[in-house]
Amino acid sequence: MNFLAHTFLSGDNEGWIVGNFLGDFLRNKQVQALPAAIREGVKLHRHIDTYTDQHPAVLQGVRRLYPEHHKYASVLMDVYYDHLLTQNWAQYSTESLNEFADRAYAVLLRYTDLMPEPVSQRLERMISDNWLLKYGTFEGLDFAFQRMRHYVSAPTHLNGAVDSLQRHMPKLQEEFGVFFPDLIESIKVFK
Repeated sequence: MNFLAHTFLSGDNEGWIVGNFLGDFLRNKQVQALPAAIREGVKLHRHIDTYTDQHPAVLQGVRRLYPEHHKYASVLMDVYYDHLLTQNWAQYSTESLNEFADRAYAVLLRYTDLMPEPVSQRLERMISDNWLLKYGTFEGLDFAFQRMRHYVSAPTHLNGAVDSLQRHMPKLQEEFGVFFPDLIESIKVFK
């Protein structure tokens, strides 16, 4: 899952929101220096990643994307699922997506002093470009994939990423409908 789902799955717990945001950016030694609530958020982040990577519905989607997108198929699935979460938002939350994004950004800004400078700079870009809402549009997804091209070793494997989403949307929607409730159930051990 990507930023939107990780943040959403944190609920109202500020430590979890921050830890879930930081989960991909910190080494274990850096994590140990964080307050306990944020460490718990990093632990939640890692659970979400592991659970997602092993779920049969997710693996089915990754296999479908692999011939065209190779090693980035699982990365695309993470972003696609954030898109699908925006499309199904009302099924999972009574809070509007705009309100949720504003609240999440406000929480993260309160904890920038705990973030390494490159991560706080990424947060600034995330907020200024409103990534959490951009996942809801094909243009926003294309923006995300264009940004990713600068950080990957084989950027051509990201070609046609939005087209793949559109082409496979019915199957992806069906798989997301199976996977996401299972993921929500799996994190209840953290609450």
